[in-house]
Amino acid sequence: MKISVDISLYPLKEVYKEPIHAFIAALDAEEGVEVEPNRMSTHIHGEYSIIMKLLEREIYSVFKEIPDSAFVIKLIGHDREGAYAK
Repeated sequence: MKISVDISLYPLKEVYKEPIHAFIAALDAEEGVEVEPNRMSTHIHGEYSIIMKLLEREIYSVFKEIPDSAFVIKLIGHDREGAYAK
């Protein structure tokens, strides 16, 4: 089953851009997952099992490195890739 995810990372520290860029790069490096970053959040599209394992691994990594971080995540039960195009 293909899904879409809308995710935002908020590292609660002064230097916040680098962890966000690193998180997006880690998502984008995953084979079989489409990643669309934008100004407020990042959209991820792909197979449910791949995305959920990816999110579990990468969110854990962020919390380990920066415990004072917050994520906002929306899960959509089908692939909305391209639905946000202008």
